[in-house]
Amino acid sequence: MDRRNFLRAIALTGAAITTIKDADAMSLLTQSFETTQAASKYDLVAVMGGEPEAMFRKAIAEMGGMKAFISKGDKVCVKPNIGWDQPVEMAANTNPKLVAEIIRQCFDAGASEVTVFDHTCDDWRKSYSNSGIEEAAKKAGAKVVPAHQESYYKAVSIPKGKSLKSAKIHQAIVDSDKWINVPILKNHGGAQLTISMKNYMGIVWDRGFFHANDLQQCIADVCTYAKRPVLNVVDAYRLMKTSGPRGKSLSDVVLSKGLFLSQDIIAADTAAANFFNQAREMPLEKVSHISKGQELGVGTMNLENLNIKRLRI
Repeated sequence: MDRRNFLRAIALTGAAITTIKDADAMSLLTQSFETTQAASKYDLVAVMGGEPEAMFRKAIAEMGGMKAFISKGDKVCVKPNIGWDQPVEMAANTNPKLVAEIIRQCFDAGASEVTVFDHTCDDWRKSYSNSGIEEAAKKAGAKVVPAHQESYYKAVSIPKGKSLKSAKIHQAIVDSDKWINVPILKNHGGAQLTISMKNYMGIVWDRGFFHANDLQQCIADVCTYAKRPVLNVVDAYRLMKTSGPRGKSLSDVVLSKGLFLSQDIIAADTAAANFFNQAREMPLEKVSHISKGQELGVGTMNLENLNIKRLRI
C-alpha cells in the first residue's frame, strides 16, 4: 500500500488532525477511558512506512512516551495474537519485532516484570515457537507463559455485558498492574475482522460460549471487563486480506507497513478497519462488534471528535 492510499485510508477514518471543541465532548471522551490516562496531545496515532519496531517508537513518542502508561514497579502483561502455528510471513500472528520492542520499552519505563501469553487455537508450543514471538519475547526479558489449561484462568464478572455476564480470564491479565493489547489486523471468517477487540478472545477460557451466543455481542461484552488495556497497538505491517484467521498461502497477504496506537479500543479498531478497506472491501458495519462496543460505552467510533496524528517514516 503506497502513501497515497494510506492517507486516503486515514482520511476515511475522519482522521484530520482536530481537537476536542467543547467541554461536553471532552467529558464524553473522558468517560470512555477507564484506563491510565496519559499526558498526550493525541488520542490516536497512525504510522506508515517503517519496520514494526520503528513505527512503534514513533507512535509511542507522539503519545508521550511509555512512561506515560507504565510506572516503576508495574507488573505488565503484553498480549499479542499468537493463535496460529504459522511463520511471521503469513501475518496470522502479531509481528515478533513489535512485541519485543514493546517489552523493551516497558522495562525501560520501570516495569518489574513483563508476561506474554495467548490462548492459542493451534498447539500452543508450536504457535509460540513458529510465530517467532516466544524467542523474541524471551530475548527482550519477558516471561512467556502457557494458557492451554483451565487452571490458568480466574472467574470474573462482566456486569455490563448483554450476552456475556461472566468469564474466566487468564491470571496474567487479572494479576497484572497494567496490560497492553497487541493484535494483528487481519481477515476473520467469523468476526469479519480481528483487531484489538477480537484479541480479547485470547484472554478467555471458554471461547465456545462466544460462538454459540452471538459472537459479535460477546466480543463487545468482554471488552467491558473492568481491567482494560492501557494501550492498544494494532500491527498492520502485513495484512492477511482473506482466508483468515489462519491463512492458506502467501497470496493472502499484502505488505502494508502500518500501525495504530490508542487507549481507546473502539477508535483504534475503527481506524484499523478503514485502513483494511484499502486492501480488501470490508464495510465497517459488517464488523458489528465495534459499534456494539461503542453502545456499551467502551469507546468511540466518532473519530472526527478525536485528535489524531498521522505520520510516515
